[in-house]
Amino acid sequence: MTDARIARLHGRRVWDSRGRPTVEVEVHLVDGAVGRAIAPAGASTGLGEALDLRDGGTRFGGFDVHRAVGSVNAEIAPALVDLDTTDQETVDRLLVDLDGTPDRSRLGGNAIVATSMAVLHATAASAGVPLWQHLAGGRPVRIPLPEIQIFGGGAHADRRVDVQDFMVVCPAARSFSEALDWTAEIYRAAGALMRKAGKAQGVADEGGFWPAFGANEEALETLALAIESAGFAPATQVGISLDVAASQFGNGGRYALALDHRILDTTALVDMLGGWMEDYPILSVEDPVGEDDHEGMLEFTRRYGHRCQVVGDDYLVTNAKRVEAAAAGGAANAVLVKPNQAGTVTEAFQALRAGKDAGFGTIVSARSGETEDVTIAHLSVGWDAGQLKVGSFTRSERMAKWNEVLRIEESLGESAEFSGWSAFPFTATQASTPKP
Repeated sequence: MTDARIARLHGRRVWDSRGRPTVEVEVHLVDGAVGRAIAPAGASTGLGEALDLRDGGTRFGGFDVHRAVGSVNAEIAPALVDLDTTDQETVDRLLVDLDGTPDRSRLGGNAIVATSMAVLHATAASAGVPLWQHLAGGRPVRIPLPEIQIFGGGAHADRRVDVQDFMVVCPAARSFSEALDWTAEIYRAAGALMRKAGKAQGVADEGGFWPAFGANEEALETLALAIESAGFAPATQVGISLDVAASQFGNGGRYALALDHRILDTTALVDMLGGWMEDYPILSVEDPVGEDDHEGMLEFTRRYGHRCQVVGDDYLVTNAKRVEAAAAGGAANAVLVKPNQAGTVTEAFQALRAGKDAGFGTIVSARSGETEDVTIAHLSVGWDAGQLKVGSFTRSERMAKWNEVLRIEESLGESAEFSGWSAFPFTATQASTPKP
């Protein structure tokens, strides 16, 4: 007989994909079940995010996490002992109340999210089911459409290009497995084009090529050519997804594109992105303007939201109230969901549910600083998010997530349903089709 009460809880210091310390939490239940999870860390962060607790000083550039691990072992562990983990919302509310700050800065967002996710894993283990199945609770689910980086830029690649992510999506694939096959061919084709042009300079934080392009649009040209070189039809089979991350190069409605030697106002930036959509098979645009540029987000969504996915990341920061306000006002039509951005699993789910209620696209996302932790792979399936954004198609901290979804798809057999075009808040016939 299961007993899902917490017997003990332990935090430890481990390492992420950037070689920085991070927090792992391990939860042991009375019935012997164990859950474990690791906090990721972002480089491009929104102002409303839960804050990691770092040690400061000179050691590891100030990024050490002894204080956050101390929060787990000295305060969180004793407060959670004997708590029933089957009520995730109660556990997460206790964590939020225990911290007592609006941004999780006292105990640390890294300490809190690792604990929240570890509790979730322990509950599934106690029930004897995979995490995604525990989350689904018997409801139908889809296997998510992967959104995969080919070129990295912005804060992920020392600002080699201004736009942060140049990604591909394969909505016409018949399965998650086939979508990965197509992406692998495109990644190989992009690498060959880069090497031939002498543009390859290594890899960015999330595993995509670190390019030496002369202009932001050159990345789009190369990516579109890679799609065609790999034998796929742009827009109808494979599309481009951009994470502009405009907050990283803009403020107060002024945007400085260093690579293009241009300073644009909001309208000029929206016009530029719209021009790209006319010329390239762009199906999704994330944070097209800065997080402080509400009018810009309204303008971009009004002009292009009927034909592409307009994603709020820094703009919405995995916050249900912000999602509801954006939906009511007509800003964005999709939400990026990052558990550590919200602070707890419950808050992340509330943001995703708000997006679904509004008819938004919903995307569960990794961070640039990642680990072997595969929690988000299960969240994307169990919550029927429809889309999963992990990074590129290299580096084990990325491939661990893609491979976990492959296992889930295989376990579902013939009943597995791939989200494909249904993941988007527009139809295939509305999609942006480039000019010939």
